Amino acid sequence: METETLAMAQEIDFSLVALFARATLTVKIVMLMLFIMSFWSWAIIIQKYLMLRRAQAEARVFDRAFWSGEPLDELFEKIGTEPQGQSEKIFAAGMLEWRRSHKQDGGLIAGAQARIDRAMNVAIARESEGLNKGLSFLATTGATAPFIGLFGTVWGIKHSFEEIAISQNTSLAVVAPGIAEALLATGIGLIAAIPAVVFYNKLNADSERIVGGYESFADEFATILSRQLDS
Repeated sequence: METETLAMAQEIDFSLVALFARATLTVKIVMLMLFIMSFWSWAIIIQKYLMLRRAQAEARVFDRAFWSGEPLDELFEKIGTEPQGQSEKIFAAGMLEWRRSHKQDGGLIAGAQARIDRAMNVAIARESEGLNKGLSFLATTGATAPFIGLFGTVWGIKHSFEEIAISQNTSLAVVAPGIAEALLATGIGLIAAIPAVVFYNKLNADSERIVGGYESFADEFATILSRQLDS
């Protein structure tokens, strides 16, 4: 009997494709959902990584230009009113409001400093939203994928016990395939969740550091303009 059971177990295909094919419809749907979540998470990870690297490089280039001693008006003329870089957009927002706050006779409209600060804060919020877009999906995947996989496992084990009860056979050849199919769902859930959590923390920290740099620049730029307003 043991020899027959061992022979039957050796004939069973335990490859991932075979385990997926033998799974119930509910477990298949769970696995497909987790595969999609994992694929989409990696797409966001790669896209955000490249975006944050470009933002960091752009910020370094702009900082060198801003602190080079070149007159701000000349720097603004080079950048234009519709710049591409994030740091440039924040600078342009402040400079545009600075110029709009001047009267035709050269005087300043009251409340110029507050309006300049608001304009740059709005620009920072807009760029921050762009940098953080998609990170919420990584957080959701990291939090829910293990539980979705666990649901698939529970459902698969339930189905396995039902088959055992129907066949009246508790041999390894009958029990093992169903348990393996069920545990595969949890494994896929962990594969989807772990990278999502790790890269969410990394990308979110990088994003916060970049936005913090924008806020520091806005404060320094506002201080420079404040001196000109007071002089």
